[in-house]
Amino acid sequence: MALEFLKSIVFELNDEEYALPVDLVGAIERVMPITRIPGVPPFVKGVLNLRGVVTPVIDLRERFNFEAQKETEATRVIIIQHDEKDVGLIVDACYDVIDIPNESIEPAPETIGTVKIDYINGVAKYDERLLILLNIDEILSTDVLKEFYEEK
Repeated sequence: MALEFLKSIVFELNDEEYALPVDLVGAIERVMPITRIPGVPPFVKGVLNLRGVVTPVIDLRERFNFEAQKETEATRVIIIQHDEKDVGLIVDACYDVIDIPNESIEPAPETIGTVKIDYINGVAKYDERLLILLNIDEILSTDVLKEFYEEK
């Protein structure tokens, strides 16, 4: 039997709402001290020590080539599991967990403004909101991250 809903966490980035499947999310944290790593692209902010686990942190604003913005009280790090590793994603704000009905999910349009189309799985209409569903495999498919894990 197919799932009727996609349980997702909703977050904000550059005044738009995005969603990730909640089963990828391990934790949502306030921004904590991040140790810079030399030789990585600017969107890789460095690593943080999260309960004894060294976790790389990516700024999704920079990954999507959005204008930089200072951290606020609302800024969060979403810790996700990707390829059996933890990765932190810095977002402007994190909201709620919602059930998105499968029938409200549409394929990604040909163009979606400033976000690279490969980074998007689809768009969901939820109440009066339009949520961009991210393709985390594409967002994290950089050789830089693979090199980071191989060095550990």
